[in-house]
Amino acid sequence: MNDPAATEPRFVLHPEHHLTSSAMLQDVVIGLSDGLTVPFALAAGLSGAVVSSGLVITAGLAEIVAGSIAMGLGGYLAGRTEVEHYQAEGARERREVREVPDVERAEVDELLAEMGLSADTRARAVAELTADPEQWVKFMMKYELGLEEPDPRQAPKSAATISLSYAAGGLIPLSAYFFTATPAQGLGWSAAITLVCLLVFGFFKSRMTGQPAVAGAIKMAVVGALAAAAAFGIARAVSR
Repeated sequence: MNDPAATEPRFVLHPEHHLTSSAMLQDVVIGLSDGLTVPFALAAGLSGAVVSSGLVITAGLAEIVAGSIAMGLGGYLAGRTEVEHYQAEGARERREVREVPDVERAEVDELLAEMGLSADTRARAVAELTADPEQWVKFMMKYELGLEEPDPRQAPKSAATISLSYAAGGLIPLSAYFFTATPAQGLGWSAAITLVCLLVFGFFKSRMTGQPAVAGAIKMAVVGALAAAAAFGIARAVSR
């Protein structure tokens, strides 16, 4: 006797790997990349103009504090702006649903037609979607305006993440000056440490975002090196 279970189709689960914390990853990338490059460029520039490592450390710490505050504030304002923009567009869509429902229904039908739905299917879908005004508005926000509802708690989270990431990144190139006697020595160690960190950071950032890892590491290192070289050259030229 044949086993009925043996003839039933078997479904093999396919594991899907998706990046679920894209907002936090983006904030970490913004903070760390700027933190590694800007203070490093500042320290490199000062190393070409001053003879005391203490001056480099003092200026570097001041820049890290100021940069962390500025970056965090920028992240907070960007998050709040996104929330306010979504709320303003939502209010406008709700007003249009109340005042010109026929026009909005026609827009829903047009959007569904672009998705390839037949006329009969669209008619039923439009009736279902527009039966609940709130769901109607959400549909228009997502598919007409291309807006996803932002998390109102994300703004302070972004501010803290960007600020802390910037500070952590900035202390890496500056740390070399704490253990060297002259800015020239500090610059050499700082450049080596920062270059390694940029390569590692660029590698893992590219891996997490699905980009070519080696190319991402090299690109990150090249950008940081160019920024530092430009700052060093300008400071050296001005000091002369």
